Amino acid sequence: MYAESKQAKRKTHFFMALFTFVYFTSYVTRINFGAVIAEIIQSEGILKSTASLAVTGSAVFYGCGQLLSGWLGDKIQPKRMISIGFITTILMNLSIPLCKNPYQMTVCWSINGLAQAFMWPPLVKIMTNVFSVEDYKKAVMLVSWGSSFGTIAVYLTAPLLITLSGWRAVFVACASAAAVMEIIWLFKCPKITLDAKTVKKKEGGRTFPWSFMIVGIIVAIILQGFLRDGVSTWMPSLISETFNLSVNISIFSGIVFPMFSIAVFYIVTWIYRKRVHNELYLAGLIFCVGAVSALLLALFREKNPVLTVVLISLLIGTMHGVNLMLICLVPSHYEKFGRISLVSGMFNSFTYLGSAVSAYGMAAYTEQFGWRSMIFFWGAVALAGGLICLALTKKWRAFRHS
Repeated sequence: MYAESKQAKRKTHFFMALFTFVYFTSYVTRINFGAVIAEIIQSEGILKSTASLAVTGSAVFYGCGQLLSGWLGDKIQPKRMISIGFITTILMNLSIPLCKNPYQMTVCWSINGLAQAFMWPPLVKIMTNVFSVEDYKKAVMLVSWGSSFGTIAVYLTAPLLITLSGWRAVFVACASAAAVMEIIWLFKCPKITLDAKTVKKKEGGRTFPWSFMIVGIIVAIILQGFLRDGVSTWMPSLISETFNLSVNISIFSGIVFPMFSIAVFYIVTWIYRKRVHNELYLAGLIFCVGAVSALLLALFREKNPVLTVVLISLLIGTMHGVNLMLICLVPSHYEKFGRISLVSGMFNSFTYLGSAVSAYGMAAYTEQFGWRSMIFFWGAVALAGGLICLALTKKWRAFRHS
C-alpha cells in the first residue's frame, strides 16, 4: 500500500514536471518575437507600428484559436492537439528567419499564434483528468511558473544569440527546443478517456450559466491581457529610449520581470490557499497593486534605470498574478458543466484580444504621445480591472457555492 502511494506520488510529480516543460517550451516559441522586436526594428530599419503587426496578428489568431481549441479539447484527444501545435510552431519559428519583409513575418507569426492556441485548453483538460483537485491547484501554479522560466530563458539567451549570429538565430534555437519537447511529449504524455456519456451526464439538468458576471470576468481578462503582454513586449523599447541603452542591454533587462512573476505566483498562491479563497476578490486586489506600480512608474520613470525596471516588472508580475486567478483557477469551477476546456479556451482567447490591441495600439500611441502618457493609461486600465473584479466578488462567491 505504501509502495503504491509512493509510486502514485512519483507519477504525479513527473506529470507536473512534464506539463511545466510543455508550457515552458510553448512560451519560448511564442514570446521570442516580442523579445527581439527592438532588435528587428533597429537592424531592419522599420517602424515600431509596422514591426508590431506580427505580434498583433499572432495575438489575434491565438485568441480566436483558443475558442476552436477549447471546443475541440472537450471532444478529441488533447495529446494529439498539443502535438500538432508543436509541429506547426516549429515550422513557423524556422520560417521567420527566411522572411524578406515584416508582412511575410506577420503571416508566419499569425499561423504560429494559431498553433500556440492548441496548447493551453487541452493541457487544462489533461490536468483535470490526471490530478486530484488539490494536485490540480499545485500543478497550475507550477505550469504557470513554466511561462516565467520560459521568459527568463528567452531574455537571457537572446542578447547572446544576437551578438553571435543576429536575431534570426533566436528563432532557430527556439524551434530546436520545441523539436526536443515534441519527441518527449509523444512518448511520455498520457492519453485520457473522452467519455461522451460522462460529459452528457454532467451537462444534464445544469444549463451553462451565461450571465452578466461572465461578461465582467471577460472584460477584466481583456484588460489583464492588454497590460501583461503589451508592457512586456515594449519594455525593452521603453528602457532603450528612456536611458539611451543598447538594445541588447534593454532585452537583457527583461529577465527581471519573469523573476517578479515567479515571486508573485508564489505569494498569490500562498494567499489564495491560506487567506483569500475568492478568486475574483484576490484578482481585484492584485489589479490595484498593478495600478499603484504604474502610477509610481509614470512619476519616477526617468530617475533611475534600475527603479524603472523594477516598477515595470512589478506591473507585469501583478498581471501574471491576475492571470493565475482568472485563467488558471476560475475555469476549474465550470467542470460541473462538462465545459472546462471550452471555458478555459474562451477566457484565454479574450486575454489575447487585449494582447492584440496592446501590440499595435501601444506602438502607435507612443509614436504620437510618448511614454509618460502611455504609462498613466496603464494605471487607469489596471484600476478599471480591479474595480470590475471587486464588484463581482459577491456574485462569484454565490456561484461557487451553487
